[in-house]
Amino acid sequence: MSRHKAIILTLALMAGEVLTARQADAQTFQTYRCTDGTQFIVGFYDADKRAFLQIDGEPVTLAKRLSVSGARYSGAGITLTIGKTGTTTVRHLRRPATACALI
Repeated sequence: MSRHKAIILTLALMAGEVLTARQADAQTFQTYRCTDGTQFIVGFYDADKRAFLQIDGEPVTLAKRLSVSGARYSGAGITLTIGKTGTTTVRHLRRPATACALI
């Protein structure tokens, strides 16, 4: 095989790999500020049921829990609740739940 054909074959194989490569999981990051002054960032990934928080300067992973309405996540003493209407509350460090809004 000539060098030219080998280069074309290599490029074709590389192009095929790029076209069939799995697309990265979609992700969503949201920043919230709460009435008690707490501010946090939460991240969600399509292929993962957990919520990933950055709160009080620390990363925390919250597991999804059963909820009658909306979504509820908890772990490491933190509970994040996101209602179907968009109302969001967070409870952490043994403080009462506080209302939060997107910023």
